[in-house]
Amino acid sequence: MKIKRTGLIISLLLLMISGQVNARKMENNSDHKGYKIGDAATDFKLKNVDGKMVSLSDYRDAKGFIVIFTCNHCPYAKAYENRIMGLNHKYAPKGYPVIAINPNDPKVEPQDSFEGMQQRAKEKGFTFPYLFDEGQKIYPQYGATRTPHVFVLQKENGKSRIRYIGAIDNNYSDANDVSRRYVEDAVDALLAHKPVKQPTTVAIGCSIKAPGD
Repeated sequence: MKIKRTGLIISLLLLMISGQVNARKMENNSDHKGYKIGDAATDFKLKNVDGKMVSLSDYRDAKGFIVIFTCNHCPYAKAYENRIMGLNHKYAPKGYPVIAINPNDPKVEPQDSFEGMQQRAKEKGFTFPYLFDEGQKIYPQYGATRTPHVFVLQKENGKSRIRYIGAIDNNYSDANDVSRRYVEDAVDALLAHKPVKQPTTVAIGCSIKAPGD
């Protein structure tokens, strides 16, 4: 009897703990800030590494955008640089150019200064805009939390609708061992006028560096 009673108590405790964890998850989800799937993203005007200001409205013929929050110093961001270049090479001609944005405060992470961005873009030969979120006004609107963090936008009736949020693929450490290409799958679906099967994934990367960090 004692053994059964002990087992029952343990089971009840586990259920209580499980309930608390689920409640916290729901609470965290309800506190999520930033865009959700289907939201219309507002345009921005940010400085590119060439000194020119860039907006989404500059791309009149685009069907959408692959907006990627990334940076200079993060190992995850560096691991994805060639794949980001590959995404732009593949999809810019199809109407979905990459727009890269550095969301980090250089006072917190000096390697992510505008001068550092210019150097990195030159070293890697970026063929897409690499924009500086000066004052960190844009990344909170999107709800980006990591570098890299991807938002695929689709132009629809004059709006840029969020169709995918999350990671680039499922293996940051080895591009040759990727089995799920989330961004490619999303853009391919949009180009085929189909819904995105997996519209959200968990972004893996360094936390965005903001004042107070």
